[in-house]
Amino acid sequence: MQVKILWADDEIELLKPHILFLESKGYSVVSVNNGSSAVDESNEQEFDIIFLDENMPGISGLEALARIKKERPYVPVVMITKSEEEHIMEEAIGSNIADYLIKPVNPNQILLSIKKNLDSSKLVSQKTNSSYQQEFRELGMQLNSRLDKDEWTEVYDQLVYWEIKLDKIEDSGMKEILGMQKKEANTQFSKFISDNYLDWLNGVEESPQMIHTLFKNKINPQLDDSKPFVLVIDNLRYDQWKMLSPIFSKYYSISEEEIIYSILPTATQYARNAFFAGLMPSEIAKKFPQWWKGEEDEGSKNKYEKELLGSQLKRLGRDIKWSYNKITNLDAGKKLADNFSTLLKNDLNVIVYNFVDMLSHARTEMEVIRELADDESAYRSLTVSWFDHSPLHDIVKKCAESGRKMIITTDHGTVRVTNPVKIVGERSTNTNLRYKTGRNLSYKDKDVFQIKDPLEAYLPKSSVSSEFVFTRDADYFVYPNNYNHFVNYYGNTFQHGGVSLEEILIPYVELMPK
Repeated sequence: MQVKILWADDEIELLKPHILFLESKGYSVVSVNNGSSAVDESNEQEFDIIFLDENMPGISGLEALARIKKERPYVPVVMITKSEEEHIMEEAIGSNIADYLIKPVNPNQILLSIKKNLDSSKLVSQKTNSSYQQEFRELGMQLNSRLDKDEWTEVYDQLVYWEIKLDKIEDSGMKEILGMQKKEANTQFSKFISDNYLDWLNGVEESPQMIHTLFKNKINPQLDDSKPFVLVIDNLRYDQWKMLSPIFSKYYSISEEEIIYSILPTATQYARNAFFAGLMPSEIAKKFPQWWKGEEDEGSKNKYEKELLGSQLKRLGRDIKWSYNKITNLDAGKKLADNFSTLLKNDLNVIVYNFVDMLSHARTEMEVIRELADDESAYRSLTVSWFDHSPLHDIVKKCAESGRKMIITTDHGTVRVTNPVKIVGERSTNTNLRYKTGRNLSYKDKDVFQIKDPLEAYLPKSSVSSEFVFTRDADYFVYPNNYNHFVNYYGNTFQHGGVSLEEILIPYVELMPK
């Protein structure tokens, strides 16, 4: 369909060569020589883009802009002016113009502005598709080689980059290809974890940076020369962080960003307790039995994070003033934001924010959330929308204004499950869909990552014959009883506890206030 252009300029006759140039490129151009006529033409017919001279007799370009935008708010308007006065630029930009050109303009400037405003989506889509096609081959070659722990974080970083990049284009073909490539990556990553995880924990191979040593290795050294805020956003995937990072960049510069490894099970009870204690779960259960809650115990499994952090600080020889706050609802978030000034008296402030975890659970339980976060892209967008309007956003701004460093991390991620795997267990077996622990578990060995002796993985052993089994990729456990009901109920929901790129590879970010 032919693009229609309205061009208003009191010297329009002098611009005839420009108009002929555009018409030779296939554009239809309607020209007028004053602002009133521009408003009338815009009201009478629809244009794809409008060029307005700022200084015309009668009503000015800025007045015409305001009237046109009132009736046609979505049409892109390009302001053209001889003046370089700052206040005119500011007023035009504040009126939501699409572009701002200084006279004299040449035909190619006009053409570039048209393409930027009307064809950019198509051009970006074409370029993105072409770039990913090249990257697809390189990623494919990497996945067919034996990647080490650092190379896996690099591959995942690239996959997330392309996921977010392809979200912005209309063509869905490349997204499907990326989805298949990511599935293959998860299959290979699951094998990598199966082959190496126990060796890392038992010192057979050098381990990557993992969640249980994160505080000691990365945060503790910074307590000597800074008074950081440590923000632990529960269940924050790396792709969600990458979507949030532009908001943080308004207030902070990223001084360090890396991907670290969570522990198994990739569940709050295990991973977040390990972070705060600086110990693996079986070590916590042995050293602090009063603070460890097993699978069979009632009540919150993360009730003693503050106590575990205090014990770690003491072991590290840190005699400092510190605070711990856990935010689980909107009112608690607002209260912390309102009382932010009191936190500035501390040498260390740790804030646990639970919203993202609640979002994933709500998506399972509530149909309306399922519809709002129908796929990975929507799930990322919903996370950004939540943060943008949350008390946490206020806390982040106040932290930056106070000049304090901020450290952001999480305990584990989450994965969208699509493939049911049958398992049979005793009545006392835990309910998590991504891992099971207990006695007499019955399953197909090929479907799971088994840890026959939990103590090898530094996990508590509830009985002599208990074991842990973990689903991989996008699998989830379902009991044969009432199988179809649970397949339909839990299919396409976000779960955690097992082995996948999304659950295990998590963000660690250090931010310095601007």
